[in-house]
Amino acid sequence: MEIFSNRLKSLRKELGISAKALGEKIGVSDASIINWENNVYDIKGEYIIRLAKFFGVSADYLLGIED
Repeated sequence: MEIFSNRLKSLRKELGISAKALGEKIGVSDASIINWENNVYDIKGEYIIRLAKFFGVSADYLLGIED
């Protein structure tokens, strides 16, 4: 899920929000955010939805299905 990892990191940096702050907004640890960005762990669908809502993008965009 390299596309997801890149898009997550890019969106977070565009907003200028830390991994810790993002984690607090969606209910996970900053370590989870960093692990997703580094493609260490797979993400559950529930958190993809939370991230999509937070960033105002579609889950399909985050997953690389659409641009």
